[in-house]
Amino acid sequence: MSTRAVPFHCPYCGDEDLEPYEGELDSAGHGTGGSWYCRACARAFKLKFLGIGVRI
Repeated sequence: MSTRAVPFHCPYCGDEDLEPYEGELDSAGHGTGGSWYCRACARAFKLKFLGIGVRI
């Protein structure tokens, strides 16, 4: 099982040209993960799995 959720489309423009984005760093200087960059619309976004059957 993968620890990274991989998006297939940009949520803003729908393009498929995505790459991992390591813009945010933790206190140790490592990327926090889950962030993606769309080359088509130059936007960065973050994915977060909240769970199955949870109320928000």
